[in-house]
Amino acid sequence: MADFSGKKAIVLGGTSGIGLAASEMLRDGGAEVIAGSRSEREIEGIECVQIDVLDRPALSVLFEKHQGFDYLVNAATGGPRAIGPFLEMDLDGFQNSFAKLWGYVNSVRLGVPQMSPRGSVVLFSGYPARKYRPGTLAIGSVGGSVEAFIHLVANEISPVRLNGVCPGLIDTPMSPLQGDERKAYYDKGTAGQLIPRAGTAAECASAAIFLLENEFVTGTIIDVDGGAIVT
Repeated sequence: MADFSGKKAIVLGGTSGIGLAASEMLRDGGAEVIAGSRSEREIEGIECVQIDVLDRPALSVLFEKHQGFDYLVNAATGGPRAIGPFLEMDLDGFQNSFAKLWGYVNSVRLGVPQMSPRGSVVLFSGYPARKYRPGTLAIGSVGGSVEAFIHLVANEISPVRLNGVCPGLIDTPMSPLQGDERKAYYDKGTAGQLIPRAGTAAECASAAIFLLENEFVTGTIIDVDGGAIVT
């Protein structure tokens, strides 16, 4: 396990799914962890704060309070995401899907100036950014924007490092499906992959932990997708 003793991490979207897994891994590695989300939560050994990544004044207060912090992980979705055929898609829904990008932009723009000079930031895109999947054009467009943002902004915030994780189909609480319906959804969605199963939140979070820990990586996207993009 990575040793994060003496480090402070802020994890946005940090109380559920991939963000929660990252929060727990950082805590277990010895870091002081502040996990932010829109809902109230209590997690042992983690300071939980209620915050919306689209609320810039609140983000500024959070980052200033923890000035000098080492790590920023943003796994927040920003809100609902539009799905379905593009020519039938509600345009407001498509536009609102980009709340995820604005949440990322807000956190990097406001957070990096308050970070340690050797700090590290991790964001999340998604495999529809580079692999067509029916119904996910809005999600893919957002993911592509996130990846471009990472590649470009990494040049301007150095020596702080900026990287991303590109998840495949991951079994997290974001999906409301239950029981056999849930299993069928993930089985169908991953049937053609080289690794024919859904990933876990921990598998994605471990990639984020690698990017925080490895000081020779920046401007990079790590695919954690069971081979979905290459098949």
